[in-house]
Amino acid sequence: MPAGPSLPDVPRIRTVLAVYRVSAMITGFFLLGLVVMMVFRYGFHLDIELGGPFGFLALTQVGQLTAINLSVVLLSVHGWLYVLYLALDFMLWRMLRFSFFRFLWIALGGVIPFLSFWFEYEVPKFVKAEIAKVEDAASPVEVTA
Repeated sequence: MPAGPSLPDVPRIRTVLAVYRVSAMITGFFLLGLVVMMVFRYGFHLDIELGGPFGFLALTQVGQLTAINLSVVLLSVHGWLYVLYLALDFMLWRMLRFSFFRFLWIALGGVIPFLSFWFEYEVPKFVKAEIAKVEDAASPVEVTA
């Protein structure tokens, strides 16, 4: 299999890249929320309660919640958003044919806080450079005499 993307894949790569950028931002925000939730839960033994007796949003002792445990909701939503982020990373890896190490490096964006925001900026530069190489190689060469 040749290294780099193929010309017929370029439109799909652009579509996946656009969805990846949105996914990276959303996953990053939920990861930051997850970090805050974990600090409250494991540092102060508090969970975020939604719609309980102490107001719309309240910090309540772990195990004493009577309404929706927003901490668990945040944990679950981030998990599923990370699955989407990984799927998009996999699709880019498959279509662009970059190294497996780069795939793993980008996958860390949904696990390490703030890294997905940096990848949202850096990955499109890399992808656009790869697309430009393919398009330049496929363009007809003018011969001047």
